[in-house]
Amino acid sequence: MLPQFVFLLRLLDSNLHSPERQLIELRIEHADLDAMIDRLSQALPLDELMIRRLKKRRLILRDEITRLERSLTPNEPA
Repeated sequence: MLPQFVFLLRLLDSNLHSPERQLIELRIEHADLDAMIDRLSQALPLDELMIRRLKKRRLILRDEITRLERSLTPNEPA
């Protein structure tokens, strides 16, 4: 019984660091940043520096998402 338990733990741990899991986490963070940018854009006084920083982080996330998507998609001719 113990070896099966260890196997399951290793399987779960490997799924935590899979590219698919990273992609999901990046998409969630990107959506969170979108919501935060929207809220800050409507707040007064407007914190333009913070909004600029959040937008920059959002672009970095978008690049990471694109890179991961390309690595997960096989290169097949259309």
